[in-house]
Amino acid sequence: MIAAKNVFIGFGKAAKTLAGALASRGESVIMIEASDKMYGGTCINVACIPTKTLLTSSQNNQLGNAQENYLNAIVNKNDVTGTLRSSNLHKIADKATVTVLNGRAEFEAPKQLKVTYKNGKTDEISGERIFINTGSTPIIPDIPGLRDSRFAKTSETLMDQRELPRQLVIIGGGYIGLEFASIYANFGSQVTVLDAGNKFMPRDERELATAVKQNMAQKGVQFEANAQIEKVEDQPGEAVISFTQNGNTRKIAADTVLVATGRRANIDGLGLDKAGVKTNQHGIVVNDHLQTNVANIWAMGDVRGGAQFTYISLDDYRIVLDQLVGEGKRTLSEQALVPHVVFLNTPVATIGLNEEQAKAQNIAYQSGKIATATIPKAHVLGNTTGYLKVLVSPETHEILGATLYCVDAQELINTISLAMHQHIPYEVLRDQIYSHPTMTEAFNDLFSAIQ
Repeated sequence: MIAAKNVFIGFGKAAKTLAGALASRGESVIMIEASDKMYGGTCINVACIPTKTLLTSSQNNQLGNAQENYLNAIVNKNDVTGTLRSSNLHKIADKATVTVLNGRAEFEAPKQLKVTYKNGKTDEISGERIFINTGSTPIIPDIPGLRDSRFAKTSETLMDQRELPRQLVIIGGGYIGLEFASIYANFGSQVTVLDAGNKFMPRDERELATAVKQNMAQKGVQFEANAQIEKVEDQPGEAVISFTQNGNTRKIAADTVLVATGRRANIDGLGLDKAGVKTNQHGIVVNDHLQTNVANIWAMGDVRGGAQFTYISLDDYRIVLDQLVGEGKRTLSEQALVPHVVFLNTPVATIGLNEEQAKAQNIAYQSGKIATATIPKAHVLGNTTGYLKVLVSPETHEILGATLYCVDAQELINTISLAMHQHIPYEVLRDQIYSHPTMTEAFNDLFSAIQ
């Protein structure tokens, strides 16, 4: 039996950060990770970092052979993730009170686990506290022929494919599907998105959705709404996807099929029932302090069924650490207002209310909007696509929400988020002296446009 005060299942963002903090206080830590390719969690290895690295490479993909450019991008992506993976491992493993185990963990009792290694050997592990941070895994819908198709890829496995798809069909029109559509269209693939829904970007206001769809279409991405997939059949060199659309049956061929229909909590095989830990259709059930129904067992990050963002997992660490060594005041309520970013060729970043939501909720607002093309730095960067829009309260002058469809939107949104959380009147951002030329200086004009 190997014992520690703190046992972590999964090497995700919340787990590694919390493990490091507790180890720095001299507490014993056991970190259990099933794969030596997943140190640092989903984001670093198979999600945020590799996709954004590929996106950056694809935007610089102007000259030379498309296949060669793509292969170089894959190699670079692997170098980046490998470097970060190693760094994350050593940040934890090199601490004196930490033991890292590579194996699959399964509960045998509330405070007892069995770890099974690749060679078949096992160890019994016990911990005073147990933290689950096993992330999420791609959903494969039950479509005949899809799971067994040799041309089918997930968002994780596609990024290991070294041959650029000629014809890429993406099943799913959500944010993951759109990001991959943008990346592979940039590289030169012919991309078609099959979306089961009839509303493009349904979470966003129509002005934004229309602008994004038009821009992606101009870059060659085809969209098929109301596409109900019937089956996938492998043929020599390609898969044929059959789908119905508005009562008509259609077929489309592709040498690569990306399944981008969402992700689910990675709880299979954890033996949660043996520990008495409750789950639901979203993942592990937790309260506002991320405690499960079993004492001294917490769940953090994607596995608890919340928003699947790395920065949410990081904030989960703060909530749990505050219970262990702080005042215990932090809760999930603090995550109600966070930025959302879709990393397209021109990124989309939103926070708070959009105009349609404000109208539907009868919330009084004033708005300001400017075109990206009015910003000098956008011209310097060679991307004048989109617009910036903000809503403010006519009473308090605080910012109610923002929709940014422009280059560097992922950076700009954080300044607005800070102002919203700190209840800063919009005039402060309007009158701030910014360096030039920058995208941030657009706030001078954006907030001056409030009407």
